[in-house]
Order: sequence, then C-alpha cells, then structure tokens
Amino acid sequence: MVNENLVKDVVKEPYKYGFVTDIETEKIAKGLNEDIIRLISQKKEEPKYLLDFRLKAFKKWQKMDEPDWAGLGYKQIDYQDIIYYSAPKQKEKISSLDEVDPKLLETFDKLGIPLTEQKKLTNVAVDAVFDSVSIATTFREELAEHGVIFCSISEAVKNHSDLIEQYLGTVVPASDNYFAALNSAVFSDGSFVYIPKGVTCPMDLSSYFRINSGDSGQFERTLIIAEESSSVSYLEGCTAPMFDTNTLHAAVVELIALDDASIKYSTVQNWYAGDEEGIGGIFNFVTKRGKCLGKRSKISWSQVETGSAITWKYPSCLLLGEESVGEFYSVALTNNLQQADTGTKMIHIGPKTKSTIVSKGISAGNSINSYRGLVKMGTKATGSRNYSQCDSMLIGDQASANTFPYIKSQQPNSEIEHEASTCRISEDQLFYLQSRGIEFEEAVSMMVSGFCRDVFNQLPMEFAAEADKLLALKLEGSVG
Repeated sequence: MVNENLVKDVVKEPYKYGFVTDIETEKIAKGLNEDIIRLISQKKEEPKYLLDFRLKAFKKWQKMDEPDWAGLGYKQIDYQDIIYYSAPKQKEKISSLDEVDPKLLETFDKLGIPLTEQKKLTNVAVDAVFDSVSIATTFREELAEHGVIFCSISEAVKNHSDLIEQYLGTVVPASDNYFAALNSAVFSDGSFVYIPKGVTCPMDLSSYFRINSGDSGQFERTLIIAEESSSVSYLEGCTAPMFDTNTLHAAVVELIALDDASIKYSTVQNWYAGDEEGIGGIFNFVTKRGKCLGKRSKISWSQVETGSAITWKYPSCLLLGEESVGEFYSVALTNNLQQADTGTKMIHIGPKTKSTIVSKGISAGNSINSYRGLVKMGTKATGSRNYSQCDSMLIGDQASANTFPYIKSQQPNSEIEHEASTCRISEDQLFYLQSRGIEFEEAVSMMVSGFCRDVFNQLPMEFAAEADKLLALKLEGSVG
C-alpha cells in the first residue's frame, strides 16, 4: 500500500512565479462601457477602423450570454469590477532594451526569460507582454533582414495597418463567442508575426505574457500570417503572481497559413492555479484558431496546460486548402480544485485534408479535467482523414476525467478514427518501480512522463524539458 506519510512528507514547492513586481503603473478606472473602449483606443492612437471594430464587438458582447455549457463551476464574474488597461510607466518610445525599466528586465530574468543576450544563444526572439502592454521585442533587426515582421500588435497597427485591417478578425470574428467578443472590444496588446513568401523564419519566435496587477484583466491578441511556402515555430509562455482573488484572462489567437505554409504554435500555460482550498487563481478563457487557407498548408498546435483555476480553451483548425493538415497535441494537468475544459475542433472543408488529435488529461487531487472536441467533415472534404486519441490518467480517488467527442460527417468518402482510454496510477506499478530503488516521487514522474511522451515529442526541445519538469513539480504531494 502506498505510504500516506511518505506522500505527506513530500516537499511542496511553492509556485515560484508568484511574486509581484513593485513598479509604478498607469491604470484606468474600473468598469466597461463605450467610453472605456474609446479611451483604450485613444491610448493606442488607433485608426478609426479599429475603433469601429472594437465598438461593434462591444455591442455584440452586450447581447451575448456568458456560456455555461462547459459545466465549469466558478463564481460569477463582475465585469464592471475589472480594470481593462494597466501598464507600467515608462518612456513612450523605446529604441533599445537599454531604455526599458530595469525592474521589468529583472522581472523577466527571474521568470527565466532574459530579454538580452542569453536568449540569443538559444536562438529565440521574445516579445514580452506585461499586464496590458508589450515591453520589448528582441532581435527584430535580425529578423527584418529576412523580411520577417515580429512586433507588438499595437505597433503593427501603426506600421502595418494594411495587414491588420485585412486579417484581424477573419479567423476569430468578434461574434464567435462571448469571450472573443470581449477581447475584440478591449484587447490592449499582444504579438504580430508576418512571414513573407518563401521564408523559413531563421529563429523560433516567442511571446511571454505576465500578469502583475491583481485587479486588472489581461486581454492580449496574437495574429500570425504565414505567406506562401513560408514556415515559423512560435512559442508561448505565461505566469502570474499569487493573489487571493481571481483574475480574468481572455485572449484571442489567430493563425493564417497560405499555400505550402507551415505554422507550429507551442504553449506552456503556467498561470497561478489558486491554493489547495481553491482560493485565487486565474480564470483563463481563450479562443485560439488557425485557418489553413492555402493548398498543402499546415498548422500544428502543441500545448501543456498546468495552471489556472479555470481553463476554457480549444485551439482549432479550419482546413480549407486542398491537402491541408491540422494537428493538436495536448497535455492538461489539473490538481487540487482546478477545472480544465479543453480540446480542439478540426473542421475539414477542403478535399484530401488530414487532421490528428492527441490529447492527454491527468487529473489529481479534487480536480476536474475534461476533453471536448469536434471533428467535422464537410460535403466537399472528399478523401479526408482524421485520427483522434484521447487518454486520461487519474491520480488518487477524488479526481474526475470526462471526454466529450463530437463527430459530424457529411462526406461518405472520408475516414474518422477515435480511440480513448482511461487509466489510474496503480499501487502495483508504484511498488514495482520502488522495489527497484526508484524514489516514490520519481516513480510517479516517470509514469506521467511516459504517458505524455507523444505530446512532448511534438514540443520544441527547450519547451519539452520545461514541460517535463513542470508536470513533476505540479504533481508533488498529489498521490495518495
């Protein structure tokens, strides 16, 4: 029998990213109305078309009801008690990293995201977003030599407005859902990437989102456009301080891949999840979607979800181009009182399209972990194929796992496969490993790591190592 005292003796590492940066901040008043939206747009010095986009989204949002179909249990969000713009005070125009407030640079150093030389060694350019604004984007000049545009979306609105006006909201329209409409009305920053025709991005691109203020929401927007025969690998990370209150994060990510283009989008989500009693933590409502617009285009989502009190996220693909490919590889770990409702949608519209879904859910403590997905074959998706694999692992006897796969096919000449399994870490397996001199915690970690191997293999090497350590850390003391 597993020794309960051994479990209790396991050292519980605190959430090491839970610190707050003491920095002078500019905040607007709480609440949400047209004046707030106009104020955000004014601060961003936006053109009229974007203000109109925001106001139209706000009107749609006002007519929508907050979705409850996911069955997530959380206290009602008071949208008038949130600050929708919060930014550290600094020079309006920064020409180099040397002009960034040292406290901000120290913050990202502590998070393991040094913005200066260290990242250059790992060949990753970083866009760092702090509360509502982008602080800095590294290695822009090097990328520009290849024609790659990598900057904050606020800057893109000013310098590449034609691309923003052409593509913003074309993958995730404001009317898509309640949280997408909210984001469209109030988004304050995020990242923009444009890869020109025939270019393979010479380095991985990365965004790091940091919430610092407990009374502010974060509403970033990311837009990535890969032109014909181009490719890019994009990484995303995020953390937040520990507060006793809940903080709202509602983001939108839009990806567009044209003929023979490829986008790989990887995420390690590590928002604060709240304490063991379920107090505090981030409410994470995110809409991520890619459009495989061109022939033989490819979009691949890989993600590791370990944080947030509430996670509501379904990175999806619209497969329009002939022979286009969509992939989704996901690990969702919940512990204590966390609730995660994640999954994907693969919408096959073009002929000979192909999609793969590999979802791994790990539930520990008293948490709830659900996979919710849709695979749809349209009338023109002849010769298309999908393969889905959804596996759940239960740790302890109080956690729960659910799977809600939806399959709709209007095309008889297409194939859809779905496999699912549920397992539990057994005392026999643990005893076997421990009898060979493997420590208890390491034994659990090995079993979880093996369970997630198919997903970790899809992550960039740097992220895979981080994800493996993160899962081991999050599970410490969770097995009883």
